[in-house]
Amino acid sequence: MDTSLDSTQVQPQPTEATTVTVAALDNRGVAKAALIVMVFFVISRVLGLARVAIIGARFGTSAEYDAYLAAFSLPDLLFQLVAGGALGSAFIPTFSVYWTKSKPIEAWLLFSRVLNLVTLVLVGMAGLAALFATPLVQYVIAPGFSPAQQLLTANLMRWILLATIVFGASGLVMGALNAVQHFLLPAAAPIFYNLAIIAGAALLAPYLGIYGLVIGVVVGSLVHLLVQLPGLWRVRAKYTLVLDLKDAGVREVVRLMGPRMLGEFLEQTHFLVNTILASSLAAGSIGALNYAWLLMLLPQGIFAQSIATAVFPTFAAQIAANQPDAMRRSFGYTLRTVLFLTIPAAVGLFVLRAPLVGALFQRHSFSAESTAMVAYALQFYALGLTAHAVVEIAVRAFYALHDTFTPVAIGVAAMLLNIGLSFWWVHWLGYGGLALANTTATTIEMLVMLWLLRKRMGGIDGRSLVDSIARNGLAAAGMGGVLALWLNWLGASPWPRLSGSTGLWLMTLGGITLAAAIYGLGCIILRSTELRPALGILLRRRG
Repeated sequence: MDTSLDSTQVQPQPTEATTVTVAALDNRGVAKAALIVMVFFVISRVLGLARVAIIGARFGTSAEYDAYLAAFSLPDLLFQLVAGGALGSAFIPTFSVYWTKSKPIEAWLLFSRVLNLVTLVLVGMAGLAALFATPLVQYVIAPGFSPAQQLLTANLMRWILLATIVFGASGLVMGALNAVQHFLLPAAAPIFYNLAIIAGAALLAPYLGIYGLVIGVVVGSLVHLLVQLPGLWRVRAKYTLVLDLKDAGVREVVRLMGPRMLGEFLEQTHFLVNTILASSLAAGSIGALNYAWLLMLLPQGIFAQSIATAVFPTFAAQIAANQPDAMRRSFGYTLRTVLFLTIPAAVGLFVLRAPLVGALFQRHSFSAESTAMVAYALQFYALGLTAHAVVEIAVRAFYALHDTFTPVAIGVAAMLLNIGLSFWWVHWLGYGGLALANTTATTIEMLVMLWLLRKRMGGIDGRSLVDSIARNGLAAAGMGGVLALWLNWLGASPWPRLSGSTGLWLMTLGGITLAAAIYGLGCIILRSTELRPALGILLRRRG
C-alpha cells in the first residue's frame, strides 16, 4: 500500500502566494531556523543533563528509580500513539496545504478540530489506563518487580497519565507553530519542562521521595503548554470548540496517522520489552539503560532533532508548492550537515563514555558501580547515534511526501528485528544486549530508508554524500585515536588527584575540547565541504 499523493488526492499547484512563500525556504532559511531551534535544544539538553544528574544523585540506579521509569511506559505509549510523532507527522503536511494556499481560516479550523479530537481520545484512554494500572504493571509492564515495587509503579503511572493528556494539546500547538515557521516558543517549552522536574527533584523529592519527581512532571507538562500559547496569539490563531470527523482535513490527518500509529506502537513496544527483560536482571538495569539512552539523545537532539524540527515544515511547504527539486536539494544539504555533526559526536561519546558518565552523575547515591553500569550500555548506544540522527531526517522526508506508510513499514520491520535481537542478546550481554539490538536495527532501518528515498526522489546526491562521509569519517577516526591517547596518558598520570572527580572532569572537558580541535583541523586538512557553511552560519549569527 502506498499512501503517497496520487491522482485521487488533492495535489496543490503553486500559486503566486505559495511561490513567494516557498521561495524563501532555501537552504539558508533552513539553516537559520535550525540554528534557532538548535540553540534552545542545547539549553534544554544541558538542563536535561542537570535534571538527570540531580535525580541520579538522589536515587542512583535504585529500585525506586526503576519503578519511576517503568511508570512512563504506558503513558508514553498513549502519547506517541495519539498525539506524539504520529500526529505531528500527519498534521503538519495537511495543515501546510491550507497555509501555503493562503487559507488561514481553514487551517486554524483544522487545528481546532484535531485538538478537540485528540484531547477527547486521550482523556478516555488515560482514564481506562488509570483504572487498570495495577494489573497492567503486574502482568505486562514489570512482571519481574517485587509486589511493593509494582504497587509503587502503578501509583506513579496514574499521576503521569495526567501529564500525557496535557502533552497531547501541547504537542499539537507545537506542530501548528512549527508549520507556520514559528520555532522560538516551541523550542523553549522543553526548557521549562526540565526546570519543573529539576524543582521537583531538588525541592520536593527530599520530603516526598519519588513522588516529588512525578509532581514535577505534571507541573512541567502544564508549563510546557502555557509557554507556547502566546505564540498562537502572535500568529493570530483562532480556536473553535467544534468536532467534525467528516471534515476532509481531519480525515486526511487520520489517514496519514494510521500507519504511523502502528510504527509508534511497535517502537514503544520495544521500550516495553526492554523494561520487561531488564526488570528480571540486577536492580538498576532499567536505570542504567535510561541514563545511557538519555546521554545518546543529547547530541542526537541537539544536532538531529533540532535540524529535523526546523526542516520538516520546509519539506512540507516545498511539496505543497509542487517543488520536488527544491526539496531534494534541501534534503541532501540537511543530510550532509547532520552527518558532519553526528559522526564525530558518536566517536567522542564512545571513547569518553566512562569519564563522561562519572563526571556528570557520580556523586551521593550514584556510585562508581552505577557509572560502570551506565558506561557499559552507552558504548552500544553510541554506535547507533548517527543512524538515529539520519532516520530523524529521512522519516520527515517521507512525511512531507504524504507517505507515512513506507517509513512505518520499515520501522515495523526494524522494531521486530530489535525485539528479536533483544531476546537473544540479553542472555549474552545482559542489558547491554538490549542497547546493541537497538543500534543494529536502527542502522539497518537507516540504510533501507536512504535507498528508498534515493529512488523516490530521483537521487539524494549520492556522490557528495559518500565524499562527505569519507572525509568527515576519516577526520573523526583521527580524533578518536587522539582521544584514546589522551585518556591513556591521564590514566597513567602520577597525579593522585586525577583519580577523583577532578580527574573525571579533566578527562571529559579536556577531551571534548581536544576532540573539537582535532576534528576541525582534520576537516580543514581534508577540505570538508560542510565546514565552511557551518562556520558561516555561526559567524552570521554573531554579526
